[in-house]
This record gives sequence, C-alpha cells and structure tokens, in this order.
Amino acid sequence: MSTQNLIEHLVELRARLLHAVIAVLLAFVCLMPWAGDLYAWLAQPMLAALPRGGQMIATDVTTPFFVPLKVAMMAAFLLALPYVLYQVWRFVAPGLYVHEKRLILPLVAASTLLFFSGMAFAYFVVFPLVFGFINATAPEGVAVMTDIDKYLSFVLGMFVAFGMTFEVPVAVVVLVRMGMVSVQKLREIRPYVIVGAFVAGAIFTPPDVVSQFLLAMPLWLLYEAGIVAAVWLKPKSV
Repeated sequence: MSTQNLIEHLVELRARLLHAVIAVLLAFVCLMPWAGDLYAWLAQPMLAALPRGGQMIATDVTTPFFVPLKVAMMAAFLLALPYVLYQVWRFVAPGLYVHEKRLILPLVAASTLLFFSGMAFAYFVVFPLVFGFINATAPEGVAVMTDIDKYLSFVLGMFVAFGMTFEVPVAVVVLVRMGMVSVQKLREIRPYVIVGAFVAGAIFTPPDVVSQFLLAMPLWLLYEAGIVAAVWLKPKSV
C-alpha cells in the first residue's frame, strides 16, 4: 500500500469515527433530560425484588449525579449503534468482494439484533430471578441496600455477558463459512461446548446457581441454533 493510499484510508477512518462519535453525542444530549428516568427503569428489577419500603443507596457524594448520566450515555450508544455500524460498513465495504458484502450485511444486522436480545433476556428474565434469589437468601437481620454505582457496574457486566452469549450463532456461522471448522466437527465437540457453557456461566455470573444456569442454557441452545443456521446457509467448504 502506497503512502498516498494509506493517508486516504486514515482520512476516511477519521471521517467515519467522527460521524459515529457525533451520532452518540447527539443521542446523549437528547436523552440527558430523562437520565433519571432511565436509571429508574434500569433499577426496577432490583427495587421490585426488595422488601416493601426497600431502597438503594449512594455512598459517594457525586454518585447520584454521575450514575444517571452513565446510564444515559449507555442508552445513547445503543440508540446510535445501528448508525455506528453503518459507518463501519461504509469504511470496510470498498475492500470487500460482492459475495462478502452479501454475507456481512445480514451478519451485522443479526449481530445487532442478537446483542439487544441478550440484553433484553438479562433484564426481563435473569434480573428478576437473580435479584429475587439473592434477596430471599439474605441472612436474617441484613437489610439489602445496594449502592447504585455498584449496581450499574453489575448490570453492565451482565448485559455484556448475555449480549456476547447471544452472538454465538453468528460466530458459528462465520467460522463455518470461513472454512475454519466443519459442521460435523461442531457436532462432535458438542459435549465439550456444554461443559464450557456451564464453566462460562460460573465465571461470568454471580455465584448462584440460577444466574449460572440462565447463562449456560442459552449459550448451549444458541450454539445449536448456529449449527442449524450454518447448515441452512450451505457453505461450500462443508
């Protein structure tokens, strides 16, 4: 690659990054007035699991101000994510073959949808069960009052864990289409994948059986879904 081409690519990359950052910042500015409402919505699973009159606490002076802003920034990024991915697509598309473009666009759309689905699964299914279990098993005389900043960190970690878990079908399809592994091999290693799913559940979730099981089972089922999708796409290398 010549120096001129390299400079052109860097200029193009800068433009795409600038567009993506501006989109996120605009979404953040629009969501700022509702930062408190967004945090209240995010905290609802924990508040619903607390005994009547239970509440969350803030141990730092600035936490009540900054935590809702962090939530608004997270929501802004998710809101702008389709446009951010579009900018990524605009940057890499000129270097792709026609058949690669046909494959990447559906994969990007599927990845976005699956990541959001993983977050939704964590919020609507996992959080109520986990928080209910944790609060129900608290020792007598212990008042559960979670710090809002630590709660946000926990929630973000769970969102990432379940969002990435739901990306398994895309990863399986990509590996098969690239010829790195065959569908037959994926079927053969199924027992190891199941064990690995429960190990991952133990590592990336709180130390309770409920959350570990709720991460491991979708991971396994999504692996099976990835195999089905890979067969349906009929890659030439398999």
